[in-house]
Amino acid sequence: MLKNIKTLLRNNSFIIAFVTTIIIVCLSLIRVPNAPIKLTFTNIDKIFHGFAYFMLALSWLIAYYKKPNKKYWIVILCIVFGIIIELLQSKITLYRSGDYLDVIANSVGALSALLIFNIISKKK
Repeated sequence: MLKNIKTLLRNNSFIIAFVTTIIIVCLSLIRVPNAPIKLTFTNIDKIFHGFAYFMLALSWLIAYYKKPNKKYWIVILCIVFGIIIELLQSKITLYRSGDYLDVIANSVGALSALLIFNIISKKK
């Protein structure tokens, strides 16, 4: 069973990475309704940003794991993607604003994915 799941994920890793990218674009540019419970933590959304870009970079790193020379380009492109999304939020939406702290959180998430990916890759 576990072998079947692993094969399924490996065979569809590009599709998973592409869908992850589309989900991040949609969540970044659509209006999200206010939560009924207000959280009192400031900048809690930075954790969500970091996690989203961790998953984005990790999904693309897994999709291209057979091409290790591309892994740094993948992370750079994820960071640039995050910058572009923040610019689009500030320019084309009235309900979102771009934030440099979001760019930093996105970058930390993508770089963390590279770190974890390198650690796991060396063990194999």
